[in-house]
Amino acid sequence: MENLLEKINYKNIPHHVAIIMDGNGRWAEKRGKLRTFGHENAIQSVRETISVGKELGIPYITLYVFSSENWNRPKKEIDNLMRLFHVNLKSHLEEIHENNVKIIPIGEIEKFSKLIQEELIFFRKKTKHNTSGTLILALSYGGREEILRATKNIAEKVKIGHLSLNDVTHSSFKNHLYTNDIPDVDLIIRTSGEQRISNFLLWQSAYAEFYFTNVLWPDFRKKDFFEAIINYQKRKRRFGKVG
Repeated sequence: MENLLEKINYKNIPHHVAIIMDGNGRWAEKRGKLRTFGHENAIQSVRETISVGKELGIPYITLYVFSSENWNRPKKEIDNLMRLFHVNLKSHLEEIHENNVKIIPIGEIEKFSKLIQEELIFFRKKTKHNTSGTLILALSYGGREEILRATKNIAEKVKIGHLSLNDVTHSSFKNHLYTNDIPDVDLIIRTSGEQRISNFLLWQSAYAEFYFTNVLWPDFRKKDFFEAIINYQKRKRRFGKVG
């Protein structure tokens, strides 16, 4: 672990890391367990991710917790996930708060139960002054849905005369996204060996670097995060310019 830390350039830490936490189900199935068992054992990976964020000084980390497409999974798995949210959400969010981390939920939160919505709103308000980093939780989130929602909001403002077409710029469009106050993603990490973006932060990841690892999410630990950062720091980010 110390050898990995020595390789990290603290002057080139990404401002925003987003993680597609993939592989919970396969992790459980390899152990002869129900897929829910993988979800239950994923929290340690979240803890270690937050710990690395504080240790390296990463200002923003986004976790893809539950996608808009995840609602299409078998009803039994959805019911079990919602049960886990009900039982564990408050204690997990309280733990994040105790680490002085700000919590921002994004997505179609209204699709969750009233209790879950209230917990998310409560902890967003409770943690808004925390200063050890920001954790964005993508819940019932889809990139296409976010862009469509922003487009409709802008179209309505143009229709009623609150905006002109000339006012619609990259900057004003960004202001209508869930992440309007959050910088674009520098690094996207996906676990489990899959190599696709899965409708995640489509606008925000326009110039993100991608890192894919075969590690299943419940096995993702500090050393895996460090390796992703080291790999990121070897990249030359030109943003369309000449290096």
